[in-house]
Amino acid sequence: MEVENFSGSSYTGSKNFSQHNVHMANASGFGAAADDYMERGIDLNEQLIRNKPATFFMKVSSNSMINAGIFDGDIIIVDKSIKPQNGKIVVAVIDGEMLIRRYEKTMNRLRLIPETSKLAVLEVSEFMDFKIWGVVTYIIRSV
Repeated sequence: MEVENFSGSSYTGSKNFSQHNVHMANASGFGAAADDYMERGIDLNEQLIRNKPATFFMKVSSNSMINAGIFDGDIIIVDKSIKPQNGKIVVAVIDGEMLIRRYEKTMNRLRLIPETSKLAVLEVSEFMDFKIWGVVTYIIRSV
């Protein structure tokens, strides 16, 4: 059997390609020529999660953030390792109840702002049992 340029890439197009152009084979068969050029699929964990141990998926069960595009039944991705900043959407725990609100901190006060006119702004006082649980990084919605 004569093969030209056996050690290099000898693929010259689909019309001239034959099984002899595949220089590696194993007992179960040989790989397809397109495998060398195949792209990996999209891994949503790689794309959406920066810190796996600190990331959680939560289902929203309120309409408090509808003007921010977060609706009842949406799934949010929350990262507990991100420090909250003004304007970010956070999940907070106040007196044992979880809330999703927009975070706003000034020199002397902290407010949690809903994105609907049906709810009032929540002023966080020093007497409340308050904690920022995490920062919302992505929203997943079924259509």
